[in-house]
This record gives sequence, structure tokens and C-alpha cells, in this order.
Amino acid sequence: MNQIWTERRQPSLSKRQHDHRSPFQRDRARILHSAAFRRLQSKTQVMSSGQSDFYRTRLTHSLEAAQIGSGITAQLRSKYPEQTALLLPSDDTLIESICLAHDIGHPPFGHGGEVALHYMMKGHGGFEGNGQTFRIVARLEPFSERFGMNLTRRTLLGLLKYPQTIDNLKREETPAFPDNFRQLNARDWHPPKGIYQDDDDILDWVLLPLSAKDKSLFQQFKEKNGQHHKTRFKSFDCSVMELADDIAYGIHDLEDAIVTGIVSRNDFEQHVIEKLTRVDDAWIQEFSQGLTDKLFSDKQYLQKDAIGGLVNYLITAIELHDINDNGEVQFQETLLRFNAVLPSTTAEVLQIFKDFVFQYVIRQTSIQRLEYRGQQIVMELFEALASDPQRLLPANTARRWLEASHNYDNPHRVIADYVAGMTDDYATRLYQTLFVPRA
Repeated sequence: MNQIWTERRQPSLSKRQHDHRSPFQRDRARILHSAAFRRLQSKTQVMSSGQSDFYRTRLTHSLEAAQIGSGITAQLRSKYPEQTALLLPSDDTLIESICLAHDIGHPPFGHGGEVALHYMMKGHGGFEGNGQTFRIVARLEPFSERFGMNLTRRTLLGLLKYPQTIDNLKREETPAFPDNFRQLNARDWHPPKGIYQDDDDILDWVLLPLSAKDKSLFQQFKEKNGQHHKTRFKSFDCSVMELADDIAYGIHDLEDAIVTGIVSRNDFEQHVIEKLTRVDDAWIQEFSQGLTDKLFSDKQYLQKDAIGGLVNYLITAIELHDINDNGEVQFQETLLRFNAVLPSTTAEVLQIFKDFVFQYVIRQTSIQRLEYRGQQIVMELFEALASDPQRLLPANTARRWLEASHNYDNPHRVIADYVAGMTDDYATRLYQTLFVPRA
């Protein structure tokens, strides 16, 4: 592999004896040992992290995504042994690192927190969970003085789900501002998916090895009338991570909902099984016949067998797709030219599960009420901290805010960094400290 992709922004200052790890093994260690990664244990995945100790959190979701990502690369390595530049021989730590870190930037209270921070950052560069992940690993996490975890360039490229700045992707018309926080409609304030303008220097460094043509093509986006624009391309490593993320979300998060009684057997039969029987795939048609009985059984080993069968079905179907084959684009860089994809039939199956989780779990009133509550907590905290940062922020954060103010930087970004880094529990306690009178 080209050595430029294993470079770091800051060359290693400390030489450690007998350290025989690969660059990506070091990346994984830095992610696993980071405070940002540990905080995922108390951040909402689908159901609130405080509702039960059984539910998956952002941490357990990330661990499962890493395991699935490793399985995907093992399958692709078997199918495409000639692709040694993409599929590093017998080393899955690159994909594991990317999957472990992919949710590090998500704020407390899931997408409710994300919407809240994007609204509070209107006029100051916005907020988006993937952009925050990129910022944490490359700037904020205190492994190094100025470069965050100081990860390799290829790992950062793999975490770059949307290689364009938010300012270039946001829709032209801004929604009307509500009279107060409680009237904020979340649908109006979902952020464009991209990188902050504040971090464009990091983006430039990651894309430095690309030719001018590849860089321009990689950063293209689809324009949508009245909506945020969306980037068109992602790197190979990122495509593997996204598939692992989708499989963990569509299959493993469904397991939570079934075991805890969030979804009914009747809804699952009607909105999953009936659709699966119409898919043009003999294996999934046969497998779906006993799927409901297994998933809703009180025998957990039957549930696990069903979940494992679905995950294996999806992973083993994944293929390499050469983007250049469509004739519209021609990437020179191998890491951009190929993506991991599901064939259309298998992709249809995964989409059935994802749609069901979204409609019958995430959109459930009880969960939306918790998301709304978290949205209110985040906005109230941000407003209070921004009213008098030197008084209310912790000393280190207040010092960063003051430096940003003096350097004509973006001090609001410092407040967003602080709030986004909170766990659900910490944000709730701080809210109670600031706003709830006690005897």
C-alpha cells in the first residue's frame, strides 16, 4: 500500500521499544482508549440508554459494527484475493478502527440532540454527527496537542462519510425560527451531512494524495431543490463501514425491540415477513417461513440462530463494485474507485428490516417523546452556557472559548463541542443542576 495513506499529521514524537504493531493497530488502540469512545456507553442508540441495561447503546452498537465490518472484509478477501491494496492481508484492524469510531461524534439523546445542536449553531457553521466524529478524532481528543488522535490518513478517509463542507451542502432557504424551543419542529432542522468549515484544513490534508481530478470528483454532490444537497461518493473503507452500520442497525437493533416487547408479532408478520416472501430470492423466502417463530420465541438460542442467519446472509452477499464501470466517472485512486455493495435483491431485504425498525421502533411515540425531551435539554443547556461561557463552562473549555474569541475564530463551536461530548446522564444531571430547584 502507498505509504502516504499511513502518514499522520504529526510524526510520532515518542519512540517506543519493541512496538511491532501496524499503523492501523495503533489507530485502533487510540480509539479504544479514548474518553470519547468510553462515553458511548451512556449515549442513546435507538432506545434511551437509561431505560434498561439490556438495550444496545452507541458503544455496544459500535462493537457489533466492528465485528460485522471484520466479517465483511474476510468475505471480500476470500472472493477477491487479488485486491491486496484494498483488503490488507489478514489485517482487519483498519475496518475495525473505522467502525469503532464511526459514532464517536454523536451527541447525547440521539438525533434529537443532533437537531438541537444544529439549530443552536445556526449562523455559526451548523452541527452534524459525522462531521463531529471527524473533528473529534482529528482535532479534539487529547492524544496529541493539536491533531486529536493523530490517526493515519487512510483511517480518516474511511471515517469521511460525506467529503464536503456543510456550508456547500445546506439548502438555500432557512426554515422559519420558532417563537421558543418547545415549538421547534425537528423535521425542519435536520442538518446537511458533511464536514464543518472550521475543519476544512483537516479535510484538505486527508485528500492531499488525490489528483486534482479525483479530488474534484470525490467532492461532487447532488443538488436537490428545497432540500440539503448530498455527496455522491465515499471511499472503499467507508463503504464497508456503512454496510456494517446498516446491518447492525437493521438486524441487531431489531432484536432489542423484539426481546423487550416494543414491536408486536403481528406487525412483524405484516410488514416484514409478507414483504420478504415477495423478494426474488429462494433462500430468503424459505428462511422467512420460520423466522417469526424463532425471533418471538422465549428460547433465546432460537433468536440468536435467526439473527446469525440473517447477518450471515447479508455479509456473504456483499461484492466489490468498480465505480469506473458505469462510464460516467473515472477515479485514478484505487481507494475511491471501488466500493463494497450489496446486490440489489439482498439490498432490498436489508431495506425491509431498516424500514421496519424506523417506522415501528424509532417513530414510536414513547421513543419520540424521549427524543423530544433530550432535544429540549440540549437547547436549554447550550443557551445557558453561551450566555456566560467564562462563568459556566469548565476551566479548560472556558480557556478554549476565550482563545477562539480572541483569535476571531468560532467560539460557538467550542460550546457545541462541549455539549456534544456529554453523555445522556451527564447532560440530564447538568440540566437539573442549572434549572431544577431543590429543597
